[in-house]
Amino acid sequence: MDGFALLADPTRRRILDLLRAADEGAGEAADERAGEGAGEGVDVSGLVEALDLPQPLVSKHLRALRESGAVTASVDGRRRVYRLAADPLRDVLAWVEPYRR
Repeated sequence: MDGFALLADPTRRRILDLLRAADEGAGEAADERAGEGAGEGVDVSGLVEALDLPQPLVSKHLRALRESGAVTASVDGRRRVYRLAADPLRDVLAWVEPYRR
């Protein structure tokens, strides 16, 4: 799925916004801890709560985002933690760039 298709769905855009906000917050927290690990990520239950959507629907969108490379997932005990990986959105940015003023 290309970046345009990823962004076409409002739920996927909301998930990307939540992961971006989590990355920004983790970066600030890491700066305060003098460089200890950044990018805490968000687990599925955190996204379900924030989006107020059923878990299977959130998982479906996360799978599409993961398969496209827009997010990464790592296992932390019994949790799967998601983090933003913006590479698949580069085609969108490249297309938009000539229109910026």
